[in-house]
Amino acid sequence: QVQLVESGGGSVQAGGSLRLSCAASGLRFGVYIFGWFRKAPGKEREFVGSINRSTDTVGYADSVMGRFTISRDNAKSTVFLQMNSLKSEDTAVYYCAVRPNTRPDYGYWGQGTQVTVSS
Repeated sequence: QVQLVESGGGSVQAGGSLRLSCAASGLRFGVYIFGWFRKAPGKEREFVGSINRSTDTVGYADSVMGRFTISRDNAKSTVFLQMNSLKSEDTAVYYCAVRPNTRPDYGYWGQGTQVTVSS
């Protein structure tokens, strides 16, 4: 069974940095896309970025482009979200999700980790 566990959330002042981790287990051999999403109170869930675990191809939402970086450590089956120059509007619960490269929908989700940015 696939499990995703996020960690690294917390509180930080605007302009600061945080690094989130997503540890995956139970994935079978294949090409997977890891995605990061976030949900702020009163807002819809928002796509933050994604990485192809095999090719390192990444993509980002415009709102985080140039500030957030996604990377991975395949040996540890872990994906990271480095968040720099944080803004108050980045405050949200951040979720890691994964899907096979052949499917458009993310079928597995982590429990989420809270990120709070104070101005």
